[in-house]
Amino acid sequence: QVQLVESGGGLVQAGGSLRLSCAGSGRSFSSYAMGWFRQAPGKEREFVAAITWSGGNIYYTDSVKGRFTISRDNAKNTVYLQMSTLKPEDTAVYYCAADLGTQYSGYLRRSRDDYDYWGQGTQVTVSS
Repeated sequence: QVQLVESGGGLVQAGGSLRLSCAGSGRSFSSYAMGWFRQAPGKEREFVAAITWSGGNIYYTDSVKGRFTISRDNAKNTVYLQMSTLKPEDTAVYYCAADLGTQYSGYLRRSRDDYDYWGQGTQVTVSS
């Protein structure tokens, strides 16, 4: 079992910044890839970013490249999403997720169907 808890969401003006955290517990958190997804009202949950177990490989969706940074601290069992230059279209519930199928792998996946455990989500609202 893996438990994930997100925090750090809130209301911010366009152009501002937020840092989301995802604290994990349970089964070998540091051994598999982690991802961030988001879901806006009326839309499907979409991939945002992912990071391998070691942090050596990272992938972003095009719309956040250059603005968002994913990182992890395995000693703290935590994954972060630093979001800068936020736009109103970034407004969504943000979820972290664990991909147990990538244990000790350099491979990253973008499909939400590949992720095994999810947090409860944290709301990010960007006002114009």
